[in-house]
Amino acid sequence: MKTAAAGKSSGNTGSRRRIKIWMMFIVLFMSWATYTFLGQLKQSNATEIRLASVQKQLDESTEQSQQLQQRIDQLNDPEYIEQLATKEQGMVKEGEKVIEVIK
Repeated sequence: MKTAAAGKSSGNTGSRRRIKIWMMFIVLFMSWATYTFLGQLKQSNATEIRLASVQKQLDESTEQSQQLQQRIDQLNDPEYIEQLATKEQGMVKEGEKVIEVIK
């Protein structure tokens, strides 16, 4: 009878040991998964901030490019160049006279 009782207790001990080892493995795995998830979440937030910054720079560059293209279009217009020459440079066409008002 002692042998049968000893067999049951050793079977329970082995089963409990396997459950403990399995639970340790589960706890370690879940800890690693949580650590990895939090690291990726932090990295994702940093990447979103960088993306917003780059998007803002892109928008500013696009707006500046559109302004420059508009300026190029104006400079290719003969009437605009004539206005610049007369108003800013004081140039006149042949046969015209410049009248300056002195205050």
